[in-house]
Amino acid sequence: MDPFVQRNKRYLEIEQWHQSFPNLIVGFSTRDGGEGTFPYSSLNLGFHVGDDPQIVKQNRQRLAEDLGIPLCNWVGTEQVHEAVIHKVTTIDRGFGSDCLETAIKRTDGIYTREKNILLTSLYADCVPLYFFSPKDHVVGLAHAGWRGTVQNIGPAMINKWTKEENVPVEHIHVAIGPCISSVAYEVDQKVVSEVENVWPSHIKSQPYQSLPNGKFLLDLREVNKQLLIQAGVREEQIILSSICTANDVRMFSHRAEEGKTGRLMSFIGFKTGW
Repeated sequence: MDPFVQRNKRYLEIEQWHQSFPNLIVGFSTRDGGEGTFPYSSLNLGFHVGDDPQIVKQNRQRLAEDLGIPLCNWVGTEQVHEAVIHKVTTIDRGFGSDCLETAIKRTDGIYTREKNILLTSLYADCVPLYFFSPKDHVVGLAHAGWRGTVQNIGPAMINKWTKEENVPVEHIHVAIGPCISSVAYEVDQKVVSEVENVWPSHIKSQPYQSLPNGKFLLDLREVNKQLLIQAGVREEQIILSSICTANDVRMFSHRAEEGKTGRLMSFIGFKTGW
C-alpha cells in the first residue's frame, strides 16, 4: 500500500505521519475536484502555466477549506530548479498564496518552525521532498527536478537543519512523494553524467537503464533517496511513494501531456495544538 493515501478527490495524505501527529497537515494534491478546462482540468494549482488566475485561486480555496488552513496562511515560492532554501517566518505568511507575483523569489526549498503556516510547492513530474522533525517542531519541502537533485537540494535541507537549527539528523524524517517513475522518465547523456557526478561511489549499481536509442530511463526517486542517506538520514526514516505522475490518471504530467498541463501541490504545516 502506498504511504500517500487518498483522503478525498482533491488530495492524498501521508497517513503514517498524520496518524501519529493529528495536527500535522501533510499531503499531495490530485488533478480532480476543481474548476478548469483542458489542459488544466480540473484542480490546477499553478499560477504560472497559463491558466486563468481566478480559477487557480478558486481551486486553492477549495483545498484550503479541505485542509483547514486559510489561503492567507499559505506560502509558495518561485521555483527555478536550483537548491536555494529559505526559512519561512510569520513575515512570509501569504506570500505566493493567491498570485505568482508575491511568491518567494528564486527558491525551491522552504522550511518553518511556525504554526498555522502551510508550506507549498508545485509539481508535474519532479520529485517532491517532505522533511519533518517531530521532536524539534520543524517541517520543510523541497522541489527536486533533475537539476535540483544533482545540486543536492535534499542534503542541503538536512545541512540547514543540522547546522543552523540544531536539529540532530537522527530526528529527521523524509517522504519522497508522487513523481515520474523510471519507466516513464527518459533522459539524455548530459543528465546521466550529472547524476553520476553525485551518485554515491560505494553503490555499484546505477539508478538508470540504458536504451537502444542512446537515451536512459532514470530513477530520480532513488537518486534522491541515496543522496539523503549519504547526508545521514536513516533509511528506515525515509518514506517512498510508488505513484507515477506520468501513468496515474489522478495526476498532471509534463512529460505525458507534452508540456501543457496543470500543476499538483505538495504541502506541509502544523496547526496550533502541536
